[in-house]
Amino acid sequence: MGKRRSKKGKTAKNNPNSAETEPEELTRAPHSFVIHRGSVGRTIVDFTKDFRKVMEPFTASSLKVRKKNVLKDFSAVAGLLHVSHLVMFTSTETASYVRFGRFPRGPTLTFRMLKYSLSREVLSQLRKQYAFDKAFRNFPLVVLNNFSGEGAHMKLMATMFQNMFPTINLTKVNLDSVRRCVLFNYNREDKSIEFRHYGIRVAPVGLSRGVKKLVQSKVPNLGRYEDVSEFLLRGDVSESEAEDDGESHVTLPQKISSRGNVQDGQSAIRLSELGPRMTLQLIKVEGGLCEGEVIYHDLITKTDEEIALINKRREQKRRLKEERKRIQEKNKQEKERKKELLKKKSLEGIEKKKKEYHPKKDDVEGVKLAGETKTGEADDENDSDWYRKEVGQDPDKDLFSNHKSSGMKRTYSDKQSRDRYNKKLKTDFNQDRDKRNNTSFKPCLSKRFQQKSRRSKKVMGSKVRKGQRHR
Repeated sequence: MGKRRSKKGKTAKNNPNSAETEPEELTRAPHSFVIHRGSVGRTIVDFTKDFRKVMEPFTASSLKVRKKNVLKDFSAVAGLLHVSHLVMFTSTETASYVRFGRFPRGPTLTFRMLKYSLSREVLSQLRKQYAFDKAFRNFPLVVLNNFSGEGAHMKLMATMFQNMFPTINLTKVNLDSVRRCVLFNYNREDKSIEFRHYGIRVAPVGLSRGVKKLVQSKVPNLGRYEDVSEFLLRGDVSESEAEDDGESHVTLPQKISSRGNVQDGQSAIRLSELGPRMTLQLIKVEGGLCEGEVIYHDLITKTDEEIALINKRREQKRRLKEERKRIQEKNKQEKERKKELLKKKSLEGIEKKKKEYHPKKDDVEGVKLAGETKTGEADDENDSDWYRKEVGQDPDKDLFSNHKSSGMKRTYSDKQSRDRYNKKLKTDFNQDRDKRNNTSFKPCLSKRFQQKSRRSKKVMGSKVRKGQRHR
């Protein structure tokens, strides 16, 4: 039997960050980082949050940027998170700027923000506000207008704006998912770009106001009519339908979830602005990500000699950087080599010390036995000779024995001296005992200790009379 596969838990199945749960279409879709750098002010910070709503759902909505973060930090994690584009807002004393760049090698387009408005400011001016949270679950539709001019910078702008959002496959698109629209309009007179963000609604056409209310599940007031047919067959139309022209009417190829919109039926497309809005002007185009060769500049023009000199300096800077990097790698390898040599030398020293302090077992036993036999015999002979010279007779057999006790014991020259020492110890012990038994003897105690002992005596052994309780 084959191995039994372990089933995934509910948390692992529903994890949106798991690579296995993400289809290939989502991983290939363009993702973006929308950030602000430097001291930009509260308005640009709010505008950054509004622009993140525009780029949803393929953007980091809750991205937290710290002051110590640099552009290399975002480039390092962009590949792991499938992030392809960067939108960065900056501000100076003269104006505010926005940069659209592509990871990891550019190009980068820098725009000056001539005018801009926040989403809350746009919505406050509308008579009817469009509020539909599900509209931000899908990416918006991109519309480019008047981007067919000559010049490489025009093609770069059109390509950058198109590739920032996923492409729509017309054969597989679901009309229910198309709820938002992003418009880039290029004005050739002043070379400005207008950015707008709209919500898309679809309403049925050709229905009277009464029928439309019934279709949309609204309960009408029939108090003024004698029959229901008068309410349904009246010829008035809604104000919004009267404002629509024929260009906004389309035939739906699919059924839409909103009421009254059926397949092959006539419906009108209406746009409601969501914000934010801004007017941009292209300043320059760089070949790399916020660096590199300047491909186009709207304000500064340079000669061929100046361009060649700039390229030469850039090449020298690149070579110097590579040289420093090579030297750093070489120094790093040299440090690693020295570290390995010191480690090897220290290990050899440790092994040498172990051999000195912990020799082999056979060598230790051989040295120990030889030393014991030689020193033991020599000590016995010296003690016996000394006893013969001093006392004048041979010592007893057990007096100088080779078996030494493990503990420390007093040695005696003869039996009389040993008895004399034991008698002295006994006499001292008896004197100490008589001194302790003497009534006149009182230990010297401190006053604090005496007071403590008196207090304890009072508490202990308290008497209780009949009919009373302990207090």
